[in-house]
Amino acid sequence: MAHRIFNFNAGPSTLPLDVLKIIQEELLDYRGTGMSVMEISHRSPEFDEINESAITLVRELMGLDDKYHVMFCTGGASTQFAMIPFNFAGNGQKGAYVDTGTWSTKAIKEANIMGGAHLAGSSKDNEYRHIPKAADLDVPANSPYLHITTNNTIKGTQWHYTPEYDGIPLIADMSSDILSHQLDYSKFAMVYAGTQKNLGPAGACLVVMHDDLLQKRKDGNPAMWDYRTYATKKSLYNTPPSLTIYIVKLILEWIKNQGGLAAVEKVNKAKYDKVYGMIDQYPDFFKGTVQTDSRSWMNATMRLPNEDLEKKLIADAKAAGFGGLKGHRSVGGIRISMYNAMTLEGVEKVLGFMDEFRKANS
Repeated sequence: MAHRIFNFNAGPSTLPLDVLKIIQEELLDYRGTGMSVMEISHRSPEFDEINESAITLVRELMGLDDKYHVMFCTGGASTQFAMIPFNFAGNGQKGAYVDTGTWSTKAIKEANIMGGAHLAGSSKDNEYRHIPKAADLDVPANSPYLHITTNNTIKGTQWHYTPEYDGIPLIADMSSDILSHQLDYSKFAMVYAGTQKNLGPAGACLVVMHDDLLQKRKDGNPAMWDYRTYATKKSLYNTPPSLTIYIVKLILEWIKNQGGLAAVEKVNKAKYDKVYGMIDQYPDFFKGTVQTDSRSWMNATMRLPNEDLEKKLIADAKAAGFGGLKGHRSVGGIRISMYNAMTLEGVEKVLGFMDEFRKANS
């Protein structure tokens, strides 16, 4: 097997080795068709089975019924920033948004282009080091929806509660923590996630939407900017990102075979405990950037005593077989991304390396 490193990239991120082996095995001849999945028609029975299986598995793992539509859209999660207000706001109505970092800021920017956004809460004044508390949110009763970003890959924060306002649909960008732990997904009118972190490779955005919200969309939208197009055609109105959907299906099967979200959560909690345990044990060297109650299970961010040490750690780590530890270019520092496919073994080994680095450079 080719040499593989422990990949801590924030996205595109590591994929389960078992899934990669299946892809490798089926790449040239998908189940006797004599063609790759990349070559078969999206109208064929073989792809229909892939698509239907993916839809069923999403609902099953989330604990949702068929009132929720499962869609695969192109353009990544960023396209949803504009599609959401385009479909559900306007005519004087403004969606309510909580600003918790880079991606929510971009969603708000797009909403303002499309007619406006109401800022329901923000942690900007604290450099996005925390998630605002429910008591601090201002959500107007006539809001067409409330939008949150559940995990912030750049800042390293995560929502650990679900805000609920009677009659106001809750929409969540879950690009970096979807299916990472047990959650009551029925509290959300819509969740969406770019596939390149916990679901598969880049190339699609998973959208899960309750029919009640779908029926509230504005009429007269262009076909590819209308959620009803994706819902009624099961994402097959035009040629979909078929290879990505195939791999997403394999990863959904992998999650189910692990024991579902309960089992995945157990492993992710163990990784969380070990990483933040190191930060808490050596706070003068590994300086956590997030308030304790807002720490992300998926992206642990920290600074070292100086930037030269950060550069040295990143370079030494790469030489030792640990990639992707560099923090986002906008904030610097170190970031340990530990999505579902990152094994507990990988986290333990990188922490061992980092502890030896600390001893040698303190």
